[in-house]
Amino acid sequence: MVLGMSMLVLFLGSGWTNKPDEYPMNTEENQAKLLKIVGDYLPEDVSVSDIQLNSNLTQDLNINSAHLVDIVLDVEDEFGIILENEDMDGMQTVQDALNIISAKIEG
Repeated sequence: MVLGMSMLVLFLGSGWTNKPDEYPMNTEENQAKLLKIVGDYLPEDVSVSDIQLNSNLTQDLNINSAHLVDIVLDVEDEFGIILENEDMDGMQTVQDALNIISAKIEG
């Protein structure tokens, strides 16, 4: 029984996401997934190659507020997290979004 509990503690503390059958994602995986999501909502006048970590989602990438909501919903689905209002308010840049995603996955 002690060995079983040790394995459970090891599993629960290992950084697994709350999605079944997945390994913890690293920063590069998180970034690639986020860039794919953001890229799906770019207006025609903005290229995926324009996305930088310091890109402001609304000012630099011209993403409108309706698409920001779609991005938040897609991020929640893709990463298996729930974003609170303060998280959404803090997502000004791509890097902000990555930081919030990482914090949610780890925490």
